[in-house]
Amino acid sequence: MTKPVRIVVVDDSLTIRAMIETLLERDRRIEVVGIARNGEEAIDMIRLEKPDVVTLDIAMPGKDGLAILDEIMDMEPCPVIMLSSLMRDGAPIVAEAMDRGAAACFNKAMIVREATRFIGLIRSLGRGMIVAEPGMEPVAIAA
Repeated sequence: MTKPVRIVVVDDSLTIRAMIETLLERDRRIEVVGIARNGEEAIDMIRLEKPDVVTLDIAMPGKDGLAILDEIMDMEPCPVIMLSSLMRDGAPIVAEAMDRGAAACFNKAMIVREATRFIGLIRSLGRGMIVAEPGMEPVAIAA
């Protein structure tokens, strides 16, 4: 059996963190190696765990997700899936996140309903099966 995709989940909402963790723990091909509630915890955890994929909330107190994305891309880039209820087809935040290095964007409000798609995206990014390039269209958005 292949190694599970290692993921760090970053969100300031306890409810969202718990929902994502519960959803991902059902899939043996994914291992949640860290959960952070803010940018500072996220950067420390990413340095320590060196995950295959990071899910990152855009709207958080203190440093927002885009500032944290910039730090991740500057230190040790790994695929980052930006999460927000603002993620809609054509939304400026999507283009900005992708331009700054996000591998994908996903509408946080759709994670449970689109769980199969969300988990498949994580596994594909973690295995290097999808590689985001500058100017590339967002990999996945649930509108």
